[in-house]
Amino acid sequence: MSTPVPRTAVIGLGAMGLPMARRLAGTLPVTVFDIAAERRALVTAEGAAEAGTPAGAADGADIVLLAVRDQSQVDAALFGENGVASVLRPGAVVVLTSTVGPEPARATAARLAEQGVHLVDAPVSGGPTRAGSGDLLIVVGATEEARTLAAPVLERLASTLTVIGDKPGDGQSLKAVNQLLAGVHIAAAAEAVALSRGLGLDPKTVIESLSQGAAGSFMFSDRGPRMALAYEDEEVEVRSRLDIFVKDMGIVNGVARQAHVPVPLAAAAEQLYLLGERAGLAARDDSSVVTLLSPPEETR
Repeated sequence: MSTPVPRTAVIGLGAMGLPMARRLAGTLPVTVFDIAAERRALVTAEGAAEAGTPAGAADGADIVLLAVRDQSQVDAALFGENGVASVLRPGAVVVLTSTVGPEPARATAARLAEQGVHLVDAPVSGGPTRAGSGDLLIVVGATEEARTLAAPVLERLASTLTVIGDKPGDGQSLKAVNQLLAGVHIAAAAEAVALSRGLGLDPKTVIESLSQGAAGSFMFSDRGPRMALAYEDEEVEVRSRLDIFVKDMGIVNGVARQAHVPVPLAAAAEQLYLLGERAGLAARDDSSVVTLLSPPEETR
C-alpha cells in the first residue's frame, strides 16, 4: 500500500516561507496563508490553494509549517483568533521553522500537546535561494513519532537534516549556536569592508580575493558583495532583514546568559545590529550594517 500524501499548510510567506511553500507545492497538496494577498498569489500560481486565515489554511491539514518572524507571531498564528490550533486534529504535527529560542518552543509544544498535536522544533538556515531548491540546513528537536510524521516536509526542504535531540527546544538551542556564528561573521565582514574603504582599497577586489583564502566565510562571500553595492548607489535586495539579527542575537545572548557562558563577540555584534536598527536600517538587508562603520558619503 502506498503511503498517503500529507495535506500541508504553510503559514507565513516571507523571505523564507515563500520559497519553502513553492518547493513543497511541487510535490504535496499545499494550502497557504499570509496577510499579504499578493504573496499568496505567488504560490497559488504554482498549484497551491490559499486561505484567508491561519485556521482556514490548516483545516484538515496533517502538517502545518510555521514560517513567521518571532514568538508573538507564532502565538497569534497558533492560538490567536482563527488560529491553527482551533482546527487541528489529534495526531497532526506543527513544524516550527522560526527562530524563537528554546523556552518559547518548549512552551508552545506543551500547549499543543494538550490537544494531542505534535511540535517539531525545526529552525532552518541557508537563505531564500537554498530554501527554494531544497538545500536548507534544518536542525530538529522532536520525538521520533513527530519526526516521522513530518518527514515528507523536512526531507523535501533539507539537504542537511540534523536531529540534535528528541525534545522541542533542542533544535532552537543548536540554532542559537548557528546564529552566534552567522551574526558575528556578518559583523566581521562589515568591519573588513569598512577597513578596506578606510585604507583606500576597492571593496569588490578585497572581497573577491579574500573569499578564496583562509579568511573567507560563507557570510563574507554572501554579504560582502551586497555590502560593496551600498557604495555604488545600487538598491540592495533584502534577503535577510537587519532586525532579524536584532532578534536572533538577543536570543543568543539570552541563552548564553542562562547557561553562564560568556560570549563577548556575540554581545558586540548584537550592539552593532541594535545601532543599525536605531539608525533606521531595520527593514534593510542586514548587509547594510556596513554603512554604520563606513558611511557612503565619506570620501576616500
